[in-house]
Amino acid sequence: MRGPHNIWRLIRTGATMERTGAMGVVLDAMDAPRPVRILARTLAWPFAWLGYKGDPDMPPATRALTALGPAYIKFGQVLSTRPDVVGDDMAQQLRVLQDKLPPFSIETAKKEVAAELGSPVDEMFSEFSEPVAAASIAQVHKARLKDTGEDVAVKVLRPGIERAFQRDIDAFYFAADVIEFLSPASRRLRPRDVISHFEGVVQGELDLRLESASASEFQANTSGDEGFQLPQIKWDLSGRRVMTMTWAEGVPLGDNDAIDAAGHDRRALGERVLGLFLNHALRDGFFHADMHQGNLKVAANGDIIAYDFGIMGHIDEYTRRVYAEILFGFIQRDYMRVAEVHFEAGYVPADQDVDEFARALRAVGEPIFGMDATHISMGRLLNYLFEVTERFGMETRTELILLQRTMVVVEGVARSLHPQVNIWEVAKPVVQSYITQSIGPRAVARDLAKTARVLARFGPRLPGLVESVLIRQAAGPKPIKKSSGKAPVLWTALGIVVGAGGAAALHILL
Repeated sequence: MRGPHNIWRLIRTGATMERTGAMGVVLDAMDAPRPVRILARTLAWPFAWLGYKGDPDMPPATRALTALGPAYIKFGQVLSTRPDVVGDDMAQQLRVLQDKLPPFSIETAKKEVAAELGSPVDEMFSEFSEPVAAASIAQVHKARLKDTGEDVAVKVLRPGIERAFQRDIDAFYFAADVIEFLSPASRRLRPRDVISHFEGVVQGELDLRLESASASEFQANTSGDEGFQLPQIKWDLSGRRVMTMTWAEGVPLGDNDAIDAAGHDRRALGERVLGLFLNHALRDGFFHADMHQGNLKVAANGDIIAYDFGIMGHIDEYTRRVYAEILFGFIQRDYMRVAEVHFEAGYVPADQDVDEFARALRAVGEPIFGMDATHISMGRLLNYLFEVTERFGMETRTELILLQRTMVVVEGVARSLHPQVNIWEVAKPVVQSYITQSIGPRAVARDLAKTARVLARFGPRLPGLVESVLIRQAAGPKPIKKSSGKAPVLWTALGIVVGAGGAAALHILL
């Protein structure tokens, strides 16, 4: 239910941030402007006693996010990969959110596995360990198959996680409504659409059958990628709430000391993470969209191992070409071409000035080149880009949300491995190769062949389809009943008065 009862959830968000001490820590880490600091602290302070206490042994930000629930933990996971935005200390504190959350008991896990797979755990596994990793949605146990003796990883959803996540999502929708009402300028960013997209992703992550299918497809796409491994799914031991796969042995990608002790080149690993992501996004249009350190390991031979396939991104071929041209234009410093691509794709309204937009893009791109990677502030860069997009009336592209988010996460992972990794230098050969293969005479020939095949399949139906379209156009549009719209306005007004403190805190997190 997305009604006014979510005011309470928003109030508790701000109250928990204040009570745990996270409000001040987060505002300091993100260098929030003074007016925002004053507003957030003033609105949240009177309600602090209503906030969750959390685990006092945890640092303030981690304590608040774990107390608030799984959706908030997801946002904390993203922030943990951005030391250039939240600072090294904050990023290190938040990293425990990736796979070191409090687990549920092994007895509960065995009951969940037995109920899902239809057999007692002892009949399927000769060994079943205590949890080896616990995240916001599920936890993982190491087990040994009784019939073959093979080591496997068994992933089990947290009991009641579906209901907990839905509660958070409902509050996010309400916060989006409040933010849109308070700031009409934010509507171009389509916060409700962003939350809707996030909800769809989360719902897919809560069905491990879909994750198993994603892992299988990802494996088929990347089987030829050098220096990259994926675990194999055990389909006969997997279901909606349980997934079993081969055990992946390696050093966690977030443990730089262990990586150094194993003799791996951290800069090479960082560059490979970036290159793999770009290849998967551009070449396949299907990529791992949750590539934080908690989901990556380094094998003894130096291969990168990825797991946890609950969040996968998909972009169609046309969007991939647009994205590649934009990236390549920035790499080549051809800002006019980048501007033209934005207009051709409809990302910028046609009534805007393409020359002015190109100059604005130059102001975004030029500071990157010729600068040491450690001196590039992604926070300032993204802030200026936001100002540019607002000025030219661009709207949030929901189909690119996962791609943009993962790009930020992957760059953060690479920079945590080696601060000198430069995303543009790594991206250039990957994007250039994709451009060569996807734009040119051969690409045109392939597109025409695909079009001919589609027309051939639908040929017998084309006359009927054309006739139905013409009939609908001749009949004219059906009248649309107008609603009074009073209820949403009343609920939003009430939310502004009572839930402003929680909305402000949530806006800071988002």
